Amino acid sequence: MEQTNSPLLVPFLEAVQGMKASDIIVLDVRGLASFADYFILCSGKSHRQVTAIAEFVERDLKAKGIRIQGMEGLQEGHWVLMDYGDVVIHVFYEPVRTFYDLEGLWSDAPRINAQPR
Repeated sequence: MEQTNSPLLVPFLEAVQGMKASDIIVLDVRGLASFADYFILCSGKSHRQVTAIAEFVERDLKAKGIRIQGMEGLQEGHWVLMDYGDVVIHVFYEPVRTFYDLEGLWSDAPRINAQPR
């Protein structure tokens, strides 16, 4: 697992950790994807927690002056995709995360330490 000195990731990781999301993984997709530099993947234990995590992240980042470009899946609470340009956050309900296996799909992407500091 690589370490990162990227201050870009700090507010995103702090926001995700603020609602006790589990299994947080950061994938460095620079060079593998043209639409983002990093994916942050995390899980919630229920549909309600997935929705709460996504809503908290959006509010927390907005308060820090970071605006979301797009969000999908909030109503269903299975998989919420939050597009912040260079950073895309995926908040999964645990069984849905296992089914789609983004970690496996993006297995060429280096993993980065998910600790914000």
